[in-house]
Amino acid sequence: MLALINILCLATGMAFGVSSQLERIPLTGLCWGGWTSFPDNTSSFAAICHNLRRFFPAVITHKAWEGFHFAGHEIRITEAIDCYGAVVWPSALVLCYFLETNSKQYNLVDKNVIEIGAGTGLVSIVASLLGAFVTATDLPELLGNLQHNVFRNTKMKCKHQPHVKELSWGVDLEKNFPRSSCHFDYIMAADVVYHHPFLDELLLTFDHLCKTDTVILWAMRFRLEKENQFVGRFQTLFNLEVLSDFPSLNITLYKAMRKSRMTTRPSKLLV
Repeated sequence: MLALINILCLATGMAFGVSSQLERIPLTGLCWGGWTSFPDNTSSFAAICHNLRRFFPAVITHKAWEGFHFAGHEIRITEAIDCYGAVVWPSALVLCYFLETNSKQYNLVDKNVIEIGAGTGLVSIVASLLGAFVTATDLPELLGNLQHNVFRNTKMKCKHQPHVKELSWGVDLEKNFPRSSCHFDYIMAADVVYHHPFLDELLLTFDHLCKTDTVILWAMRFRLEKENQFVGRFQTLFNLEVLSDFPSLNITLYKAMRKSRMTTRPSKLLV
């Protein structure tokens, strides 16, 4: 029963045992293991749950931590359960597992990677452990927890120490990430599309950061029709390929590369 609860909680983006109340609540530790290949159907999504997520005994107020195992390392992630951007969501687990199990096809060693909307930093940490030079970005209010997670899980473990940098979508892009000097082999994003008012800015950010040879790896959970509209707008700029799909959870993992750059750059791409 506890395993079923945790699987359901993972699918809805909630962590079992985490309380938003002020009282200190002890958690029960659970530990699973064991799949060697990326599941190729929705019914196997439980495999990801079993292989990736571990819940450890802890005492919680508004913060919690979860343990994961990727790239041969135990990863401990601190979450702020009352902040949407500081929680590990299922799409991030899908992307991390894909990176680990497809490390030969998508070899990240010495590659320049940027994660947008990095949140807790799990995807950036895994990419770093796999040998990439990583820039983890998010809003200024999330950088403290992001830096904490990235530093504690990568120090003395990675070929390249990852960087944490502020990136507010659509804001000062050329100033902070000039096209003439910034080249990313990969852009990674997990669960960055949901019901928020910055979808236009998100699309502009993808467009600004992506060169003709940049690969976007994007895990997305569909919730509302507006997300479908965003995908349609995204496809005006990028060629989109489905790498994995989990219909019952509305999660899709995409690979994208830009189409030929427009002669006149848009100042705004309405979603």
